[in-house]
Amino acid sequence: MIVLGLTGSIGMGKSTTAKMFAEAGVPVHDSDETVHRLYSGVAAPLVEAAFPGTTVGGMVDRVKLGARVLGDAGALKQLEAIIHPLVRADADAFLARHRNAGESIAVLDIPLLFETGGRGRVDKVVVVTAPSEVQRQRVLARPGMTEEKLAAILAKQVPDEEKRRLADFIIDTGQGLDAARAAVAAIIAELRGQRGS
Repeated sequence: MIVLGLTGSIGMGKSTTAKMFAEAGVPVHDSDETVHRLYSGVAAPLVEAAFPGTTVGGMVDRVKLGARVLGDAGALKQLEAIIHPLVRADADAFLARHRNAGESIAVLDIPLLFETGGRGRVDKVVVVTAPSEVQRQRVLARPGMTEEKLAAILAKQVPDEEKRRLADFIIDTGQGLDAARAAVAAIIAELRGQRGS
């Protein structure tokens, strides 16, 4: 089974692209969705123990947690030490399930693939990109987003240009949904072709 890592900076259209892989029949493991699930389950008591008062009704309150860790590098590192191994274990179980089911390709949607040293976990990398002006418009349209927040997020991410240089495949979502969907189909066809030969 070919493990495809899907990544891209904030506002590049990665979530939309992940849905396109899923619609094409490729299993997709979504790291963000997994964190949401963990926060309402197994991770909640661990987060509460590390950051008392950040859970409500046995679930992590993301607003309270954000207030505790954002802007505090040490606290963020502590949170990542709790969450990252849980997300990775969930992804490993996902891959094992689909490998056993005989899937030819599976996607790991990892927002910070390069930033967290995840390149070694995947066979190929797809980077989702868009012109910087399109990216800014998309991100600044999000509720509560400001120029300052966007700048802080981008400062922590590997630059788009570098991600594209490290990619095996690039999908430019600035060209529209149909073009992105066609790029997804072409990648799937190429990988299935490689696997078949």
